[in-house]
Amino acid sequence: MRAIWKGSIAFGLVNVPVKVYTATEDHDIRFHQVHAADGGRIKYDRVCTVCGKSVQYADIDKAYESPEGDKVVLTDEDFAKLPVAEKHEIPVLQFVPSEQIDPILFDRSYYLEPDSNTPKAYVLLATTLEQVDRTALVHFTLRQKTRLAALRVRDGVLVLQTLLWPDEVRAVDFESLDGVAEPRPQEIKMAETLVESMSDEFDPDLYTDEYQIELKRVLDEAIASGSGTIARHEEAAPAAMDAEVVDLVAALQRSLEASGRRAAGEDGAKSATGAKKAEPKKTAPKKDGKATAAKSTATTSTAAKSTAAKATKSTKATAKSAAKSTAKKATGRSSARKGA
Repeated sequence: MRAIWKGSIAFGLVNVPVKVYTATEDHDIRFHQVHAADGGRIKYDRVCTVCGKSVQYADIDKAYESPEGDKVVLTDEDFAKLPVAEKHEIPVLQFVPSEQIDPILFDRSYYLEPDSNTPKAYVLLATTLEQVDRTALVHFTLRQKTRLAALRVRDGVLVLQTLLWPDEVRAVDFESLDGVAEPRPQEIKMAETLVESMSDEFDPDLYTDEYQIELKRVLDEAIASGSGTIARHEEAAPAAMDAEVVDLVAALQRSLEASGRRAAGEDGAKSATGAKKAEPKKTAPKKDGKATAAKSTATTSTAAKSTAAKATKSTKATAKSAAKSTAKKATGRSSARKGA
């Protein structure tokens, strides 16, 4: 990693020299825009709307236009005159209970590395924050922009997380929630049971970005084929959506049953393979499909036999009845001849 900032944390009269590193990275696959006809890259040209000429980036300034249409152009010298915190100092403002910081305020994360031959002050601050279970609120200036930030500890390392200003979080008031009836006690109880059945310790290693994995596979196949294009496949018809669930309790009940089946499968897999912390949980393969198919086949066979038996009985009964009728007619004719 490469440090993007150097300075110190001002902790009272104590200075803690640090280097700042970006803590996260984006693994999204990037695409270029190309001309569909020949695959040529699309480039953008900065063109002035007044003179029509291309403008180099070094010759571009920043302008602000007010709602009334007034335009103000600012240069780098103008921005340098603005009041900002010390560029190479992270002043601690106060320490607050960690649970009082709403997660919606968190923006970007940075690792702080001690930048001193004797990192005793760094370790002291990190240990203190862990023991008091509080988060330090600080000012952090990066690229001429001062942010409010939270300073906390993760695995013994100081982490700086920039925060949004309160007015950057939108207020929300949905009319669709006005006048909605409170959930019934039965619904709440079943929902709590469902939550409990799906509860577990958080392990981020269990979750993967399936979209990026599949996208990478598709790209690798296209590269391996040498065509540079992706083979087209017939898209499967989308599964039919269930009708809107009117009975919430019934939906919760079905969810509980499904959760119970998943839990039973996972327990079976754990007992068969042993619990492995480093490996993602895998649901044991179910044989319900085969069993159901066999059961269905047996049921169909039984039904067919039953139908055949009924048909045979009906045929025999019809033949017997016809035989009796013929015999009666023959007896009648014989009696008539004798009388004559």
